Amino acid sequence: MKKVLVPVTDGFEEIETVTIVDILRRAGVSVTLAGLQAGPLKGSRGVQILADAFIDEVKDDEFDLLVLPGGQPGVDNLRKDPRILEILRNRDRNKQMIGAICAAPLALRDAGITQGRRLTSHPSIEKEFSESRYSLDRVIVDGNFVTSRAAGTSIEFALKLVEILVGPEKACEIAKAVLAFE
Repeated sequence: MKKVLVPVTDGFEEIETVTIVDILRRAGVSVTLAGLQAGPLKGSRGVQILADAFIDEVKDDEFDLLVLPGGQPGVDNLRKDPRILEILRNRDRNKQMIGAICAAPLALRDAGITQGRRLTSHPSIEKEFSESRYSLDRVIVDGNFVTSRAAGTSIEFALKLVEILVGPEKACEIAKAVLAFE
């Protein structure tokens, strides 16, 4: 069974976070929502969730993919956390899969791993990626990076993650089941 780590902290984007977790779990992927702090986490729109684990309990475990959801101030909290930056650097150094949506690619940039990479993000932060090959596409795959634009691209992003982890047949099956495409 494939395993995915989704770090979350206060200010996470609800649609992005829940969509990623939901679509991946529908595909039979084991997803661990890891809180950067203990207790309930409050999203950018006030929705509260409980993480499956505390980041320190799982940060050294093996995962097939790490996915960062967007949202503010969630992304700023991820970017300031040395544990997240170190996990990102280690994953990139080992060519392990990393996903980021909306403003979350800023954490990849802050970890120093976006130089020359093709990526996308929320349009409001496009200028932050002068060292990268920025794209306006809704979902971008560049080597071990998968990035996406915003809450409105969450299902496409999550389905691309399923395609990469489990295969295109499973991604198509889930897309049909949730009527993502008709």
